[in-house]
Amino acid sequence: MSPELMLTAPLKTFFNLSDRLSANFRLVGRYGQQRIDGWENIIFYGDNYEIMKCLLSENIIREQVALIYIDPPFGTNQDFKTGSSRTISKCRDDDTAYSDRLTGKEYISFLHKRMTLLKTLLSRKGSIYVHIDWKMCHYVKIMMDEVFGQENFINNITRVKCNPKSFKRKAYGNMTDAILFYSKTDDYIWNDQREEFSEEQIKILFPKVDNKGRNYTTLPLHAPGETQNGPTGKEWKNRMPPKGSHWQYSPEELDKLDEQGLIEWSSSGNPRRIYYADEAAAKGKKRQDIWEFKDPQYPVYPTEKNLNMLKVIIEASSNQDDLVMDCFAGSGTTLVAAELLGRRWIGIDRSKLAIEAVHKKLIATNNVSAYAIYEVY
Repeated sequence: MSPELMLTAPLKTFFNLSDRLSANFRLVGRYGQQRIDGWENIIFYGDNYEIMKCLLSENIIREQVALIYIDPPFGTNQDFKTGSSRTISKCRDDDTAYSDRLTGKEYISFLHKRMTLLKTLLSRKGSIYVHIDWKMCHYVKIMMDEVFGQENFINNITRVKCNPKSFKRKAYGNMTDAILFYSKTDDYIWNDQREEFSEEQIKILFPKVDNKGRNYTTLPLHAPGETQNGPTGKEWKNRMPPKGSHWQYSPEELDKLDEQGLIEWSSSGNPRRIYYADEAAAKGKKRQDIWEFKDPQYPVYPTEKNLNMLKVIIEASSNQDDLVMDCFAGSGTTLVAAELLGRRWIGIDRSKLAIEAVHKKLIATNNVSAYAIYEVY
């Protein structure tokens, strides 16, 4: 933060989580630059269920987490290993990064216990993103509906994770996984995410050109649903809205659009609103529920996720200085994204190799803010 901002903006302050931890936690080390707001980010080394139970029993961060992202084991019934020569290894002699041996009912029970705690940690404006594969997605969603309520299910995001595969298997190639997005209540943090239009998209979506050389398209002036008493159900320029529809604007607003040359009349007298490509490009297009964020080609840890994907999630569902949590921290991509975007964060993982990978990533981040690593006795 610049000196000018420090003088003009009110300073937020937070309690130091480390000061409130019980004797169950042993400090491994402190790193990074001290924050002026008093907060210290934390990485916990140990079982996330036991750690979250401790945090809740001591009433430290109950209902204070704005955003949770987790990439839990997928119930694959295998061990994920890593070696000195390659990050993802199949060699029996290499180290196990994490074990994913729970399947079926045991797996869902494992997740359910943790989801219950995570819901309690979430603030009333909070939300959770659960990254899961195509085999377990449907079972996990049913469990999530039970914990968070079907009414709080927001999106099933399809993520393109890799290039097309050509495995010799009697099935279609799988190049996607899923992210289940839930809120705790209907009053959740949301910062609308926009994407840039490509030149090709501009040509396809805005094929018309006006006499000034501006690309545009036309949009209907009506929308489904009849208005019985309001102005949008009234006659405009001797015509009513189509049957079963209403005008999207009042007659006065339609007159203004027409005066500004923003309504195009067809040869049959049908009015449509002119929408220019440069106006659309300035706003960007709304991000949809199919994302292409491929996994790193050379990951530092098995199942490492795309940093830009985590940035989108964090920007959409949290604000500056909000608390972000990942209790299956893995390589630490969530924590790095939160750090880069000015959020506070807490990470948990039971794998020593994961903690080492997280620490290595954070130390390599420029001007990383203060964080501590704790392990459970």
